[in-house]
Amino acid sequence: MFSSGRFGFWRASNFEQTYRCYSASFFNRPQLEGGDKVIMPASALARLASMRIEYPMLFELHNPAAERTSHCGVLEFVAEEGVIIMPYWMMQNMLLQEGDTVRVKSATLPKGTYVKLQPHTSDFLDISNPKAILEKTLRTFSCLTTGDSIVVAYNNKQYHIDIVEAKPASAVSIIETDCEVDFAPPLDYIEPEKPQPTVVPASKEVAEDQEANVEEDEPKLKPFTGSAKRLDGKSSKQQAPEVPSAAVPARSAPSVSNERANQQTAAPSGASTSTRQKPGKLVFGSSASNKKEAQAQKEPIKVSESPKTEEPKFNAFSGKSYSLKN
Repeated sequence: MFSSGRFGFWRASNFEQTYRCYSASFFNRPQLEGGDKVIMPASALARLASMRIEYPMLFELHNPAAERTSHCGVLEFVAEEGVIIMPYWMMQNMLLQEGDTVRVKSATLPKGTYVKLQPHTSDFLDISNPKAILEKTLRTFSCLTTGDSIVVAYNNKQYHIDIVEAKPASAVSIIETDCEVDFAPPLDYIEPEKPQPTVVPASKEVAEDQEANVEEDEPKLKPFTGSAKRLDGKSSKQQAPEVPSAAVPARSAPSVSNERANQQTAAPSGASTSTRQKPGKLVFGSSASNKKEAQAQKEPIKVSESPKTEEPKFNAFSGKSYSLKN
């Protein structure tokens, strides 16, 4: 609006007008769906030209019925009077229907330095180069508003992306600025479950330890430890298993050594008797006894062995005979 002062008229700095909104497809303007720009009537251009506004022209859109607010740029001033043509995705964000009223107001937005985006589906991340596709799409945008959901078209498919965060303000301009873009996990993303460690109960551990101890205590199998026997009753040539030396009684060796010691002590006594004989007398049997004793000393001592008990032999066909005639 214009106001009068002491020295004449001065120009208003704000533009505000109410229009009826329609989608781009309603007027056969599909090119609007790829960005955030609107088409306004020519009267709006005449008012904006007489105001002190900054370029590029940015506007704030407000739906008083749903208390929704967004921002946009302008593409042309060729719409009918009282009508504004908007992208359909923008009307969905503001909960507007065909012919609803929307308030349009001029706005000045700071240049954005950081934007965080969140795709609705993980299919957008499966694109070969999603960064290049996003940069190409954002070139047709003038500003971004936190809470809006933009549409990225690629390969005959539309991907919806939410504006989660923007800096340094909730609404920023992205025209001729270096803006850092970050991605949040998609809305349908599900984190893989971490494998839980299996906990073995204490009772099961004790049972396994007991089974291991039982297996260790069981005697091991020793094959072919029995004695061999023949069918004809004869003694087998197989020798009995050797008995360990520790099982032999220790008294046998000392007994043999004691007998030898007694015999050795007996020999000097015989010699002493022969020396005690008086000279000139002949004693019959003395020399013979001495010879026998000398021979007994030379001969090895035989240890008496216990007689072996012979096992009864098996006599085949030793029973009585019977005849079938009797």
